[in-house]
Amino acid sequence: MHIPHRPRASFRALVSAACCAVLCAGLPAGAGTAAAAEQSSRQAAGAKVVGYFTEWGTYDRKYYVKNVETSGSAARLTHINYAFGNVTGGKCDMGDSYAATDRAYTAAESVDGVADTWDQPLRGNFNQLLKLKKKHPGLKVLWSFGGWTWSGGFGEAAKNPAAFAQSCYDLVKNSKWAGVFDGIDIDWEYPNACGNSCDTSGREAFKNLMGALRSKFGGGSLVTAAITADATSGGRIDAADYAGAAQYVNWYNPMTYDYFGAWDATGPTAPHSPLNSYSGIPRADFSTSATIAKLRGLGIPAAKLLLGIGFYGRGWTGVTQAAPGGSATGPAAGTYEQGIDDYKVLKSKCPATGTVGGTAYAKCGRDWWSYDTPSTIGTKMTYKNQQGLGGTFFWELSGDTANGELIKSIN
Repeated sequence: MHIPHRPRASFRALVSAACCAVLCAGLPAGAGTAAAAEQSSRQAAGAKVVGYFTEWGTYDRKYYVKNVETSGSAARLTHINYAFGNVTGGKCDMGDSYAATDRAYTAAESVDGVADTWDQPLRGNFNQLLKLKKKHPGLKVLWSFGGWTWSGGFGEAAKNPAAFAQSCYDLVKNSKWAGVFDGIDIDWEYPNACGNSCDTSGREAFKNLMGALRSKFGGGSLVTAAITADATSGGRIDAADYAGAAQYVNWYNPMTYDYFGAWDATGPTAPHSPLNSYSGIPRADFSTSATIAKLRGLGIPAAKLLLGIGFYGRGWTGVTQAAPGGSATGPAAGTYEQGIDDYKVLKSKCPATGTVGGTAYAKCGRDWWSYDTPSTIGTKMTYKNQQGLGGTFFWELSGDTANGELIKSIN
């Protein structure tokens, strides 16, 4: 199945190495082994760099695993999250098996310059990831399940967490692609709340699910989760026991982007990933710093929180005001979808004209866009270090320039 380009919309529905003791705090017995293995200079506390790689990028985007290498990104990443596996029938399932394991890569498309043959047992993205890991032995890959489109299956999965965990383990650790994956990432949008669909599985469902996954995968595999950035009182963070589930995860990826966007067709214009609130922001609690403060206030260790960055922008058209807060008539035109475009496109199509709240915005003609630049990512890295966060993650690799301009600014 070819899934359309869609960043995980953290707020879309709302609007209509430190020591092992730190990294493993609260993990069950034996989990320290995994964290100890993580303690290399590239994966020290604060230094994780996690990039999402989309399964469907092989189609219209023509973004292959090889591009992760040629852009210089592979040498700067500590982890790749492969997005997405499906969740259906209460189980983990393949997303697009053709893209994952069957597509034959030419020599020009392949990581190592060697073409796939018709009779080799594994082709597709999975084989390309194996080739990338051979070039970068310290690189870890996690299989991410769910996402905006496929989170509807988690409610059924939550009815029998142990069976769900077993199905995920059997799929992730399948011998046909042995060595590809070092763990699992869960992207449930959103437990006991509404996203693309609404979930009513209860506040404990997420904790129970993550506990079952940790129990099944053990301490030798990574277990992580992308979580909501909704810091509003009574909002999505409050809807699930993220603090209780923190003991089971190596880290969380709070999706600190998509706070604002052209789903509010008439505006007001506002940057989709502000670091801080600012005078005139439509919602003062819609910012990265508010999200991190909320999660830390629940008792989640800073070392288990990664700072989220979008390698894309969101924009409106019909805008006359250059500064944020202007009215609009609808979403600006995008390459694949209205109201959204990659950084690699926007940096030339609509160069940044200002900064606000620790991120950038741009006014060009009647269009208004917001996105992070190398400079604003630098500001966010300073904040990440001041907060003692575990590292940085971003959605997603194909949004960067061919020479990895944004990921370089993370490092």
